[in-house]
Amino acid sequence: MTCDCLPGYFVKRIAFSLPKIMSRLIMQNKWSIKFGVAITFWLFSLHLISAHNLKSPTALSVKESSGDHSKGEETPLENEDPEDLEVFRPTDKWQTLKPGQAVPAGSHVRLNLQTGQREVKMGEEERLKYWRDGNRQGMMNMHSPSFTAEELKEALKKMKEGIHDAVDTKQEEDAVKAQFRPIEELKKDMEALDMLVETDVQVMRKLLNQFNNTNSTTDEKVRALFELEYLVHQVDNAQNLVSMGGMQLVINALNNTDIRLQESAAFVLGSAVSSNPSVQVEAVEGGALQKLLTLLATQRPMAVKKKVLFAVASLLRHFPFAQSHFLKLGGVQVLSELFQTPGAEVLRVRIITVLYDMIIEKELISQVGMDIIPDSSHQERLRQYAEVSLLPMLVEQGWCSLVPELLASPEHDWREKALRTLLAMMAQCHAHYKQNPSLTASLSELQKQYQELVLTEQDVGEQDGYFGEILALVDSMVVKMRQL
Repeated sequence: MTCDCLPGYFVKRIAFSLPKIMSRLIMQNKWSIKFGVAITFWLFSLHLISAHNLKSPTALSVKESSGDHSKGEETPLENEDPEDLEVFRPTDKWQTLKPGQAVPAGSHVRLNLQTGQREVKMGEEERLKYWRDGNRQGMMNMHSPSFTAEELKEALKKMKEGIHDAVDTKQEEDAVKAQFRPIEELKKDMEALDMLVETDVQVMRKLLNQFNNTNSTTDEKVRALFELEYLVHQVDNAQNLVSMGGMQLVINALNNTDIRLQESAAFVLGSAVSSNPSVQVEAVEGGALQKLLTLLATQRPMAVKKKVLFAVASLLRHFPFAQSHFLKLGGVQVLSELFQTPGAEVLRVRIITVLYDMIIEKELISQVGMDIIPDSSHQERLRQYAEVSLLPMLVEQGWCSLVPELLASPEHDWREKALRTLLAMMAQCHAHYKQNPSLTASLSELQKQYQELVLTEQDVGEQDGYFGEILALVDSMVVKMRQL
């Protein structure tokens, strides 16, 4: 074995032999134990210092000899090609250093006295650098100040691949840019589009001009009304329709001889006045209610009457002045005749709904009046609803006998609305109910039927289902008819 670093080698050999020598001297009582331990640690420290020297080749590598050298002897690495050495990659934990492995500079090295093997771990400076720059692994050598031949070849290979990748990336970027337009051009186009955007008022004015133009065909006028109906759902647009004079054009279209224009005009009118008090006033003052009742009282297709009835319901809802005007114009009689018209069965539930809403509105406003401090506006509404004498007129027009006819319908929705209306008219129609044997029979039959349906609902886990609500209405009718 040859070595240029005799002190380090000498210290190491003494460190390996020292435990045996010390044990013999201690047993012969020639040295004290404390003195022996002190000598041992001193020599071991000398070995670590020599092994940790950054400029010492023995601190970097120890390799098993081969050929003529005997097994277990160590040779220096000064004649070895550094590129062929296997560089040990230390971590933050102690690891055994195998023969033939080089230790990176700055690493901690110690000798395990029990096993006689050297152990290595990462130095403090390298450990901090490892954790600080851990995200850059793969881009640079993090553990050694030098590179092996294989590492250099791999790095050169990646550099060549990176050049090709950069070329491919450049071509891909050019291809993507060719598919899209520059942001400056897009901004110019957006500015041009902003100039073409029209407000709802501008659109409505164009539609009204198209509708009022004598050169427009019927199809064009119908299309204009269809688009106008979409816009007037908004409260502001409906009010703008009035201010532009469009409301009167729509009301006048109800008298048109073309049934398509009548239907479309009624649809626009109903959408415009829905939940819009100011527009409701304009429509009533413009004669809309009278024209609508005329369409309901005369021969018209069912599609037209559906839209007309929708407009009437929207105009009367939450508007006692219109309701009072409706009664004066004979609206209840018109609805009664329409209810009994053959072929108008699909309108029956709609008619019942209009009447029921008018009855309930008056009851609710009276109940609210008892719970709040009355003010001038509320007192005015109470006065207006007091002028709506709907229930006496319903009895006079025979509605106490007409409404029970809906109970024979197979539709549950129709039955529900009929029962609610019958209960709402109970105070005025009680005598007529008791004199109507078909009503009593219908209620008895419905009671049995919905009792079975409620059991079916309960079987599937519905305790308060829809059929239970209808059964409660039927039971309420039966009880009230017996009490009075």
